[in-house]
Amino acid sequence: MRSSLWQLTLTRLREFVREPEAVFWTFVFPIVLALLLGFAFSSRGDQDVHVGVRDGAGAAAVVAALEDVAGVRVRLLDEEESAAALRRGRVALVVVPGAAGVTYRQDPTAPGAREARLVVDDALQRGAGRRDPVRASLERVEERGSRYIDFLIPGLIGLNLLSTGLWGVGYTVVRMRAGHLLKRYMATPMRRWEFMASFLLGRLVFLAVEIAAILLFARLVFGVEVRGSLALVAAFGVLGAIVFTSFGLLVASRARTTEGIAGIMNLVAVPMWILSGVFFSYERFPEWTHGAIRALPLTPLVDGLRAVINEGATALDTAPAIAVLGAWGLVAFGSSMLLFRWR
Repeated sequence: MRSSLWQLTLTRLREFVREPEAVFWTFVFPIVLALLLGFAFSSRGDQDVHVGVRDGAGAAAVVAALEDVAGVRVRLLDEEESAAALRRGRVALVVVPGAAGVTYRQDPTAPGAREARLVVDDALQRGAGRRDPVRASLERVEERGSRYIDFLIPGLIGLNLLSTGLWGVGYTVVRMRAGHLLKRYMATPMRRWEFMASFLLGRLVFLAVEIAAILLFARLVFGVEVRGSLALVAAFGVLGAIVFTSFGLLVASRARTTEGIAGIMNLVAVPMWILSGVFFSYERFPEWTHGAIRALPLTPLVDGLRAVINEGATALDTAPAIAVLGAWGLVAFGSSMLLFRWR
C-alpha cells in the first residue's frame, strides 16, 4: 500500500500542473522578466542627460555650451516651466545663470542627479576654457560575468524560489482550510509532518526544470555562463526551495482567509525583494544595515548563487551562505510544525 506521503506528494503535483497560472509564474514569468531587463540594460549604454536652463541674462551662452556636448539634451525654460520640469522628473538639473556664475537646482536624491551635475559642470567649465592636467580615457567592461545580466540572473532565480515557495504554498493551504478540506484530513491516519513534507517534495520535483530553464535561456540569449559547479547551483536551489516552502507553510499555519495570508506574505517578501540584492547590490544601503540584510534568507541564497555562477566559487567558499540557509530552513519548518492547525 502506498504511503500517505507519496499520495500527498502526487496530489501536490497534480494541483500544480492543473493550474496554468502556477505554471506561468513558475516557468514563464522569470524568463520574460530576464528578457526584458536583460535587453533594457544591455543595450541602453550611456543615457542622455536632460537639462533645463532658466531663461534670462546669460542663458543663451549656457545653452550654446551644452548643445555641443554629446549625450546632453538641453532646453530653455522660464521660471515656472523649469520648476515644473524638475518636479515632474523631466529634467535632472536646472541651470540658473547669474552675474557671478551659474546655480544648479536639483534634488540630489533623485536618480541620475549627481551624474547630471557632473556632466553639466564639466561641459560649462570646459566651455569657459578649463584644461585638464591629466588625460583620461574610457575603457568599457563587457566581459562575461561582469555585466548587469550576469548579476541579474542569480537574483531572478532567488526571487522565483521565494515567490513560488510563499505564494504557491501559502495560498494553497489557506484555500484548503477555508474550504474545510483540512478538517477532513484530521479523520485520516495521515500525520501532520507528512502533509507538510508533501509540499516540500512536490516543490522539489519541478525545481530542476525551473532553474535549468532560466539558466539555459540566459545562456542562449545573453551568453551567461555558469563558471562554478552545476551541482552546487542545484544544492542552493534545493536549499532555497526548502526554506521558502517552509516559510509558505509557516505563514499559512494559522491564516484562514486569502486576504489575511496576502498581507502576511507581503510583510515577509517585500523587504527581501527590496533589500536582498535581487536587482541591485545591497551595498548601496547604509553600512550599518548590512548585517541585518545578510541575515535575511534571500540574501545568502542570491549571494551564493551569484558567487557560484559568476565567480566559480566552491562549496567551501559559500559555506557561510549554506549555513545561514540551513538554519533558516530548520527554523521555518520547525516553527510551522509547532504552529500549524488543521482548522
